[in-house]
Amino acid sequence: MKQQINQNIIKLNNQFSFIILTFNEEIHLPRLLNSIKALNAKIFILDSGSTDSTLEIANNIGATVLTNPFENHPKQWDFALHNFQIKTPWIVCLDADQVVTPELFARLESFKNEDFEGIDGIYFNRKNYFKGKWIKHGGYFPFYLLKMIRFGAGFSDLNENMDHRFIVPGKTIIWKEGYLLEENLKENKISFWINKHNRYSDLVAIEEVERMQKIRQQTIKPNLWGSPDSRTAWLKQLWWQLPRYARPSIYFFYRIFFKLGILDGNTGVIFHFLQGFWFRLIVDVKIDEILKKDEVVDNNPNMLSKIGSFKFILSFLVLFLAFDFFNKVNFSLTSPGSKHYWAFAANYLNYIHQLRFGLLYLSTKVLGFFGYPSIFNEYYLLIAGHGSLKLVYSCLGLALISFFSAFVIAYPKNIKSKVWFLIGGILGIEALNIVRFVLLGAFGTKSQSQIFDHHAIFNLSIYILIVVSIYFWVKADYSTDKKNGTDKPINL
Repeated sequence: MKQQINQNIIKLNNQFSFIILTFNEEIHLPRLLNSIKALNAKIFILDSGSTDSTLEIANNIGATVLTNPFENHPKQWDFALHNFQIKTPWIVCLDADQVVTPELFARLESFKNEDFEGIDGIYFNRKNYFKGKWIKHGGYFPFYLLKMIRFGAGFSDLNENMDHRFIVPGKTIIWKEGYLLEENLKENKISFWINKHNRYSDLVAIEEVERMQKIRQQTIKPNLWGSPDSRTAWLKQLWWQLPRYARPSIYFFYRIFFKLGILDGNTGVIFHFLQGFWFRLIVDVKIDEILKKDEVVDNNPNMLSKIGSFKFILSFLVLFLAFDFFNKVNFSLTSPGSKHYWAFAANYLNYIHQLRFGLLYLSTKVLGFFGYPSIFNEYYLLIAGHGSLKLVYSCLGLALISFFSAFVIAYPKNIKSKVWFLIGGILGIEALNIVRFVLLGAFGTKSQSQIFDHHAIFNLSIYILIVVSIYFWVKADYSTDKKNGTDKPINL
């Protein structure tokens, strides 16, 4: 038996109306309608050709229903905003697989237009579920969506092909408490999720190619410190400038470790892999297919060409492995007791010893400046009253330096820029290393060192700083060229 929901309206809500998008949502629509029916608000449903009982459910609760063939979400919302006869000052725009929680219901129940003069939009906080699991980490919570907009002021961003958002000209606020729950029960069958995101990847790939060709622009002004959507626009600009095929791995690593996606458990890690890596990789493959099929030249100066990307990645990997191997060979040759020990290398080629000596010496000077007496020998830094630190090979930052040096040398830039950036970067890495030793020496204890791995924290922090600094270094030449009117891509 198909479920029917009756909407008994005593007094129609004159503050806001609901607009809901549907397509074969008989499994979801009753759940959403039950969560909002007591608000007594007018409901408008835009369907895109459902063949199940969705329209029957909509008609039974007295909703106003229109049908429009689906092309993408931005255009579907644009159609809804322009074709429904909205009489309320505000509208709440929802997807059928979302549910209003009691806390959010209470906010909406007490909503009065006069309390929000000068405000054009309200962000709702979303909880996203995958296979029954709340995805709490990996950048998925808190997650703010502009879902309530002043009618006539807000509009759908048609410059997006897939990642839909509303735009309002005036101020916005965020409701951090009270959530939208989003769980697509159809996605419990993984084949549905894969087929859905395969279709979505077509839209994203086409959109990115159009951005390369300057056909499509961003409507929202990018701002890392602005609204949630402005911040997303800024991060997208960064994403588009990363080399294809490398960026899915970077993003997956960021979500799993930096944003703690690993804490979401097995189901959560599967979700982050599929959504953060697999989906992004498929998009990159399809971008290259479009460029090859249409013989489109990738003229985006912030993107490496297909051939250039392969050449750069290959050069980077070869250099990184060579530097890392060289360091380990030198360490083996210069370490007493090693079966490969070579006295000549230990006496005349031991740059690892010199680096360790320099780090220890400078750390004692900094500690002394702040009033912490300390001494050092070949391996140990001893701080009066605070114990000691041993600088083993992994403490020296050689792997970080190898990674940084390989990228800078492999990247196509002029020699002068590479040399200065390389010197500054290596000095910066070791300066932060000294700061780490000083902080551990002055404030660290043995028990604290057992609680957290300062090597892992330091390495992760430095890798993030390296990525950020490289981004601005790569961007600098393009900005200069654009200012001078050349605006040329980097040729590899």
